Amino acid sequence: MRIPTLWRRLGLAVAVAVSGALTACGKEAAEQKSSADTAVQTEQQVQNKDAANSTEPRLSEAEKAQVEAMAADLHKHIEVLASDEFEGRAPATKGEELTVNYLAEQFEALGLEPGVVDTDGEPSWFQQVPVVEMQIESTPMDIKGEDFDKKLQPLTEMVAFTQRQTDSSALDNSELVFVGYGIVAPENDWNDYADLDMTGKTAVILVNDPGYATQDKTLFNGNAMTYYGRWSYKFEEAARQGADGAIIIHETGAAGYPWEVVSGSWSVAQISLAAEDKNADRVAVEAWVTGDTAKEIFEAAGLDLAAEMETAKTRGFKPKSLGLNASVELNNKLRTSDSRNVVAKLPGKTQPDEAIIYTAHWDHLGVNENAEGEDQIFNGAVDNATGTAGLLAMARQAAAMKERPDRSLVFVAVTAEESGLLGSKYYAEHPVVPLDKTVAGINFDAMGVLGPMRDVIVVGYGNSELEKLLEKAAEKQGRYLAPEDHPERGYFYRSDHFSLAKKACRCSTSTPAATASSTAASGHRKRARSTRPTPTTSRTTSMIPNGT
Repeated sequence: MRIPTLWRRLGLAVAVAVSGALTACGKEAAEQKSSADTAVQTEQQVQNKDAANSTEPRLSEAEKAQVEAMAADLHKHIEVLASDEFEGRAPATKGEELTVNYLAEQFEALGLEPGVVDTDGEPSWFQQVPVVEMQIESTPMDIKGEDFDKKLQPLTEMVAFTQRQTDSSALDNSELVFVGYGIVAPENDWNDYADLDMTGKTAVILVNDPGYATQDKTLFNGNAMTYYGRWSYKFEEAARQGADGAIIIHETGAAGYPWEVVSGSWSVAQISLAAEDKNADRVAVEAWVTGDTAKEIFEAAGLDLAAEMETAKTRGFKPKSLGLNASVELNNKLRTSDSRNVVAKLPGKTQPDEAIIYTAHWDHLGVNENAEGEDQIFNGAVDNATGTAGLLAMARQAAAMKERPDRSLVFVAVTAEESGLLGSKYYAEHPVVPLDKTVAGINFDAMGVLGPMRDVIVVGYGNSELEKLLEKAAEKQGRYLAPEDHPERGYFYRSDHFSLAKKACRCSTSTPAATASSTAASGHRKRARSTRPTPTTSRTTSMIPNGT
């Protein structure tokens, strides 16, 4: 699609949280540039910028007026979406009802078409997303050995939960086995489960991956986290190995966030996509323990955690039993409902069966009655009222173009990103436009609010052909692309573009879609309460994933 020059300028000046999803997820893991190489290359590019790039781009009066109109549009939508009336926009609540209806009304007012056909064959703005909400109550986790018996307390020493959509789930004297990083990566000649039968056992796993642990840029992707380092992969792999349970050892640096993020995220009701098999293929219990708790467990096993972590960094690592067993019971209250993605379409002129997709998640954390203080509404102004407002602002600009683009433009406000990218995952499985006809995806997750910046931070560098277009647009503004500051935190995998990127790469969870990460936008709520990582950069961001 040919994008008008002004729209490109607006896209960089205002809509700064953009994630390429479907334009090719780049090279495979073994072919990825390391973040260090990228940093050196970018530093050289920056040093070579000529004096012309130090001047501000000049806008015509008409262009200035259009920028001002878009800014006013953004403020208007953010004020509504982040208001107390919308109650933090949690899925399956009054906040969802208000939010999705507001978005549909706005898209309709802009002259866009409903993007979905409902079960009666009628046009609809809403794609139904069946979800299951679980309020999980955990007993203490009892760790027992020959001369050791300790009950780990929920939230302070451990958190335990389950993906199984059943009334209860448990571990009963399940043998603890340390499996290092819990990774099976044939392309890296790495298998932490080699020659191990995990039946009846619980995997004890380190967070992140050996590349980060060693800072060896030839191992995995060096400092930049691969998908093998994400907690979601580790639970998935433990299930593939036939384990009863999986326990991740928390480290603030390796995880990219403190323990409070873990305990806060898993202490509230959990939402997952409804599954026909009720997720029976997942492990019975998924859990985290604090670093200090893990040290105590390893000492009880006659092992030094730090020494075992060193061993786990090396190829050929052998898993070992801790000689301890774990027991815990989970009681679950289940509620099924349909949440909704909001889908709007602007048909293309010559190739309407092909599309560019724009996404943003409309949900936030809702109301937490257990929150401290009188203000219990998590308004989510930045995360992600800004991105959702950006979606509407871009839709307005598209609808106002004098000439329709060749391809269709599809705008999707997705649900339940905060619960694990659920809305985008459902869309990826049930796309309005077939994925082989979807040319590119641009995701808005927390737009920049700190004013104009000279650099454009690219997360997951090397994973999207959109970077080339982004670089050209940035140069026209006297700006340049730069690598993210903290690739080890794995932000590339933490927003809705990743659901589509996995499909674009035809990647399974055992062969990660990409090997770079991103900077994170914080989850802002009133009075600055947050269970999300705080911002790690003050600069404009081209691809800003979010989430725990």
